[in-house]
Amino acid sequence: MTEKTLLENTAMFLEHLGLKEEPFGVYYADTLPEKAFGPKKGIQISREMEDKGEVDYQEMFKCFSCIMGNIWLARKKHSAAFISSEEYGCPGGVFYSSMMKPNLRFIEHYVTTGFPGTPVHGERYLPSPEAMKTFLDTVDPRPAPAKYCIFKPLSLFTEDEEPEFIIFFARPEVLTGLFVQTTFTTGDVDCVASPFGAGCTNLIAWPLYYKEQGLEKAVLGGFDPSARKFMKPDELTFTVSLSLYKKMLKALPESMFNVDGDWKTVRKKVSKSAKAWGEEE
Repeated sequence: MTEKTLLENTAMFLEHLGLKEEPFGVYYADTLPEKAFGPKKGIQISREMEDKGEVDYQEMFKCFSCIMGNIWLARKKHSAAFISSEEYGCPGGVFYSSMMKPNLRFIEHYVTTGFPGTPVHGERYLPSPEAMKTFLDTVDPRPAPAKYCIFKPLSLFTEDEEPEFIIFFARPEVLTGLFVQTTFTTGDVDCVASPFGAGCTNLIAWPLYYKEQGLEKAVLGGFDPSARKFMKPDELTFTVSLSLYKKMLKALPESMFNVDGDWKTVRKKVSKSAKAWGEEE
């Protein structure tokens, strides 16, 4: 499927779904697109430095910048967002995007119960540092194949660029269409997963995990409280590999979108939702 055909079929899919915003693609490259949103260069960090007590966390957070926040800017400006090992912005995001391994132990405490005897109470998203370590050891993204992890709208990809994953930002009515098209395409009733993770974990780390396992699974995300400020109300994320996405597009002619069924009722609710949020078609 050529880039032109991919975009044409995507436009058809979006029309079926009633979704105005095109999906993003994520890929790795050694050069950045122009005017890409991303973090400033931060201090050097690593597990080895951390174990030696050489990481200044206060200095590290002076350049804090969330992947989801930069993607939010890219969505609004129809541009790209990125992260790298030097321009990392977030000690969690740099691990989830494959830019630094292993993770800082700091994250194991920050996301859970904090640090005893300090004002850092922790986010309490998991019950213990041990539980967080188990999660991090499981998701364990592969080493990055290039300098940058880049997110940008599908229409901004050139003929010599190929997204590894496709990311949709959508509300439940549209997600209904994405979910059912995935099950219709794969025939697998367990083909959509929604594991715990940060907003960016479900955009890149978990999709990488399933791909490395040889599993065709879509990943539903957006449940991270820390990432909600960078998403529209009621909005979630839905990520699929490029190979699965192409199969979903190929299956469109035989799907529920082209028969006289209940999707027509759902499609009307998609329009009502868009109108309610001031996003009329």
